[in-house]
Amino acid sequence: MKKRIKRSYRIAKYVVYRQTIVEPIDNLWTFIGAFAGISAIGLIQKSGLSLHDSVFLIGSFGATAVLVFGATNSPLAQPRNLIGGHFLSAVIGVTAYKLFPDNMWLSSALAVSTAIVLMQITRTMHPPGGATAIIANIGSEKIKLLGYYYVVFPVMTGVLILFLVALLVNNIPKNRNYPYRK
Repeated sequence: MKKRIKRSYRIAKYVVYRQTIVEPIDNLWTFIGAFAGISAIGLIQKSGLSLHDSVFLIGSFGATAVLVFGATNSPLAQPRNLIGGHFLSAVIGVTAYKLFPDNMWLSSALAVSTAIVLMQITRTMHPPGGATAIIANIGSEKIKLLGYYYVVFPVMTGVLILFLVALLVNNIPKNRNYPYRK
């Protein structure tokens, strides 16, 4: 039994270690990508091009940046997951809020749990999608007043900006590629 536990520990340690090894230059590209992506969204918000009360920057974009710039080869960071996961989660989040607008705990729990299951069914699992779903329920009044416009502005607009920046920045160095190709 001890041998089995030690072996499992060694394998787990190796897997975690292997997944966190990056070349020092990757840190620079991760920084450039995340900075450019979040800056682009923030500049749109600051410039007033946002059609709906300057709510372009939402928390789930930070987590998305971690995946698409810091873990480019993760299945959770791939375009299908990135775009599909946020889209489904935003629609589910708004729908849950519309069903139970006066019951935040219920609408939030329903939004996140349903979003996770739909992402599993559609194979579009993207963990920041859970945040996108809950933001539709716990966000500011500005966010809640957007209704289904929340899906377009800020969610899909921000996701597409991050996606385009990821395509550009992650394909400049020879040792990185996005979407991931073996």
